Amino acid sequence: MRFNRFEEIQAWQKAKELCVEIYTVFGDSRDFGFRDQIQRAAVSVMNNIAEGFERRSNNEFRYFLYISKGSCGEVRSMLILATELNKLPSAESLVLQKNAEEISRMIAGIIKKL
Repeated sequence: MRFNRFEEIQAWQKAKELCVEIYTVFGDSRDFGFRDQIQRAAVSVMNNIAEGFERRSNNEFRYFLYISKGSCGEVRSMLILATELNKLPSAESLVLQKNAEEISRMIAGIIKKL
């Protein structure tokens, strides 16, 4: 598994898509604390993949991938809360949760290969 740029990493590409979806879904939310938290968590997923890759060290890349994976969990947790608080329909939340789970699995796969 060789990448020349973080943009080539499929997990980063999927994380970027999830981030755009999160920003779109919650962009108009007036619950600023909730909105900011879920958006920051989504950005963290993609940015930690990028930052770790740019460190050019497998150990540091692995470290940042674990942070990214943790942020995937945070996004899923916030989506569950959004559903419970009626901020997001259950069906839409489940699609986003599944996307976050897929990204988490992809990140785990990269970690194993490192």
